[in-house]
Amino acid sequence: MRLNAKTKLDDLLQRFPFLLDFLADDSPKFSKLRSPIMRKTVGKIATLQQVAGFGGMPLAELLEKIRDEIRRVTQEDVELETSAEAPEPFAARDARLEVLKDIIRELHKSGNLEEQKRRFAELVKATSPAEIAEMEQTLMKEGMPEEEVKRLCDVHVQVFKESLDEKPRPSSVPGHPLHTLMEENRALEGLLARWEALLGQVGATGGEASLRRMKGELRDHWQKLVEVEKHYLKKENQLFPLLEAKGVSGPSKVMWAIHDDIRAQLREFRQLLSEENAGEIVKLGRKLSDAMADMIYKEEKILFPMSLETLEERDWAQVKRGEEEIGYAWITAGTDWKPSVRVDEIPALGQGRKSFSRIELDTGALTPKQVNLLLKTLPVDISFVDDNDTVLYYSATADRIFPRSAAIIGRKVQNCHPPASVHIVNRILEAFKSGRSDVAEFWIELRGKFILIRYYAVRDENLMYKGCLEVSQDVTAIRGLKGEKRLLDWE
Repeated sequence: MRLNAKTKLDDLLQRFPFLLDFLADDSPKFSKLRSPIMRKTVGKIATLQQVAGFGGMPLAELLEKIRDEIRRVTQEDVELETSAEAPEPFAARDARLEVLKDIIRELHKSGNLEEQKRRFAELVKATSPAEIAEMEQTLMKEGMPEEEVKRLCDVHVQVFKESLDEKPRPSSVPGHPLHTLMEENRALEGLLARWEALLGQVGATGGEASLRRMKGELRDHWQKLVEVEKHYLKKENQLFPLLEAKGVSGPSKVMWAIHDDIRAQLREFRQLLSEENAGEIVKLGRKLSDAMADMIYKEEKILFPMSLETLEERDWAQVKRGEEEIGYAWITAGTDWKPSVRVDEIPALGQGRKSFSRIELDTGALTPKQVNLLLKTLPVDISFVDDNDTVLYYSATADRIFPRSAAIIGRKVQNCHPPASVHIVNRILEAFKSGRSDVAEFWIELRGKFILIRYYAVRDENLMYKGCLEVSQDVTAIRGLKGEKRLLDWE
């Protein structure tokens, strides 16, 4: 075999287990390798060059000692490749990340929460929110399904909770987007406290009679909780795209999936109210309350601190520009924060350079302003995705059916859909690209309206696929049309 500076300690110990005792007996510093935690961190990722630096030993000397011991025990011939490079420092962050990943893998295999919490406590109490986010993102890159990471997300937080509890909530100036999101969380905590009290009253008295008495108040309070949609949309359309641009995508994928779970529970609760099943209403109401409270914890202990570490002031100024498009949940945003860069000089997320020359079309020529006004006036919402699955445009109509933010411009369309539906999006796009289909249609009932959603393959004169056009339309009134109304009937 061959030994060199890049040989991994873990590979070596798996092949020659006796080297563990040999190294531990040879140097007090190497004796730390007897610790299972040390082997699962340092041993997993350290090269012999890094091990030499860790033990304060020249690399050539370490290689020779290992070679001689392998020969003595196994009589196997070992070839050395020496290097004059200085020992590399060992990154503690890399070690922590490796053991965090190993802890979560073990959780997914065995589900032994207490054992993994003990391992974590033995390892470190200084894990940063960014490391936890990086760990989940790396696991997904290594093949763990997003749905599986989401399923055990609460367990992950329990493992790291002791460390996270010691960290203060991130602070910011009123008016800063992060401060605004946290103020919305304080308002939501107040709403959840009242929500729990209402559920407690229904559960304490029991029976459908008490539910009928309190149904109006429960429905009104449910309507207030639904405002959380604005909070989640700001994360999905403003914060997540900027984090993705910095290479941080794990938290956005997991959190968006949990947002959708909460949305589904809100819809289910509204349906249960009409069925008047007190026991099921209390059960689901408390489940919903727990999910929202857990999301607040994940935001303020993981997502928000990590965002402060990752994003620059210019990024936050971009987020600020997009807030008004979505709106605020339960609060009025502060005005104290004044970024060093002028907000009005920063393009909104996804906004490109504008041209004011006329655009020659097949049947005429329009200025960009005229095109923009025309598209905004159409009685439909449209979005366009190019042939690389990148969102290039959406029509900023006054009353969009589905909220949009300029942050989606430049994003992959797959990242603009909930994780649970991404596979359907990919199937439609693949059918368009292959030429198997040119249109996909869907219709839903939403807030008392009948919504028609159509996707069209956009092709050039040679029938080459150039993108996908999404058209959404409220057809409630159209479905009810009868008889005739001619031009001359207009008043």
